[in-house]
Amino acid sequence: MRSLWSRVAVGVALALAAYAAFSFVADVRTLGDRLARVAPGGVFAALALSLGNYFLRFVRWDGYLRRVDAVVPRRLSAHVFLCGLGLSITPGKVGELVKSALLREAAGIPATRTMPVVIAERVTDLIALVLLALVGVALYGVATELAVAGAILVALGLVALMARPVAHRLLALLARVPGVRRFAPRLAALYDGVAALMRPAPLLWATSLAIPAWLCECVGFALVVRAFPGAEVSFGLATAIYAATTIAGALSFLPGGLIVTEASMTLLLVTSAAALDQPTAIAAVLVTRACTLWFAVALGLVALAVPRCKLPER
Repeated sequence: MRSLWSRVAVGVALALAAYAAFSFVADVRTLGDRLARVAPGGVFAALALSLGNYFLRFVRWDGYLRRVDAVVPRRLSAHVFLCGLGLSITPGKVGELVKSALLREAAGIPATRTMPVVIAERVTDLIALVLLALVGVALYGVATELAVAGAILVALGLVALMARPVAHRLLALLARVPGVRRFAPRLAALYDGVAALMRPAPLLWATSLAIPAWLCECVGFALVVRAFPGAEVSFGLATAIYAATTIAGALSFLPGGLIVTEASMTLLLVTSAAALDQPTAIAAVLVTRACTLWFAVALGLVALAVPRCKLPER
């Protein structure tokens, strides 16, 4: 647990340093003036929509657990899910693998059974964001490169998961490499577990939950921008920008996509939204990230601090 808190502390420290530098781009006084004028209603609406995002993703998480025969009481399932949100600021969200460790500790469920669930969550999140971004590309012609890069990555990943004979041959070759041999069985089991969750039926079910989940945060982003006096952005354009820049942050593998997401979101707002200057765009981005990424981290840290109940080992 100490190592988890230390990782979170490092992530928060890096974020504060990055945001301090980011804020100076807009001039601190000007940025402060913009932030002071934001309408609270838009911020609260964005927070409520973020809760909608987390709820839908929890439904997917809990459903995935049932698919892999890792059924636990929903109270424990929700607690573990929230703990994972606290590790959202780790590179590529790999810290969310702590959910598997927590389930092993609390319910005696082998981590090898639930790790594919965590990976499948990230894959279907990326699929949903790519689909939302591609709609934006088609309607507004913005962030084309980001949407296409995400689509190519998703396509390659799905092909790799469908080409199971080829993948197993590659894993067999890896098993001959010194130092990798002992991990080969686990890698094969992990691959098979993820591939099973990426079959058409579970993939369609999970993606159908991921799309409205991320659409909630896209709408929240639009409402935050509109909460600044004189600022305007359509819901469609906001969806395209938010989805594409979230993809950019994920592909960067930086903790929480820090700076990559903020910088690309600001750039697209300034260049695509009418009558939106740079200080207002930066302020809107910072408030949006507070209502999405940092709201999730805060909830996760509270959950991590609360003692978890333990079930009898299976």
